[in-house]
Amino acid sequence: MERRGRLMRITVVAVGNRMPGWVDQAVADYRKRLPPELPLLWRDIPLAQRGKNADLKRAIHAEGEQMLAALDPRERVIALDVQGTAWSTEQLAEALAGWQMDGRNLSLLIGGPDGLAPACLARAERRWSLSPLTLPHPLVRVVLAEQLYRAWSINANHPYHRQG
Repeated sequence: MERRGRLMRITVVAVGNRMPGWVDQAVADYRKRLPPELPLLWRDIPLAQRGKNADLKRAIHAEGEQMLAALDPRERVIALDVQGTAWSTEQLAEALAGWQMDGRNLSLLIGGPDGLAPACLARAERRWSLSPLTLPHPLVRVVLAEQLYRAWSINANHPYHRQG
C-alpha cells in the first residue's frame, strides 16, 4: 500500500559554485521522478572568497548567514554533516514519511568545502551524515537526490527501491 503524505517541499540549500553537467543532469533526473506532492528544489549559495590570505572563519560565517537567510523559520532543517548520524535508506524512508505527515517543509543544508557555519548547525533539528567518507560536493548532490528518491520509492512501494 502506498503511503502518501501532504504536499511537502524539500529544498536543498547548498554552498558551492557551478556544478559539472553530469551532476546537474543526475539531480534533474531524480527531481523529475519525484511526485508533484514532493518537489525537490535546489538553492545554491555562492562560495565565499577563499585564498592564501582569506579569513576562513569569516568565509564560513558569510556562507552561513546566506544559508540562514534562505530558510523559512517554520520549516524543518537538517544539516548534512560528517559528524551527524548515519541513516540507512530504510530509516530515511521512515523519517521522510513522518516529515510528510507533519506538514512542514524541509530544508537540507550542505556546507562549503570547510563545512557548515556553527549557526547553521545550531539551527538544524538534526545532523545527517551521508557517509563517514569525505565525498566531493558534486557527488554529495547526486547521492542526496538519489537517496531521497529511493526513500520515496520505498514508501510508495515503487520497484526502484529493490534495484541495486
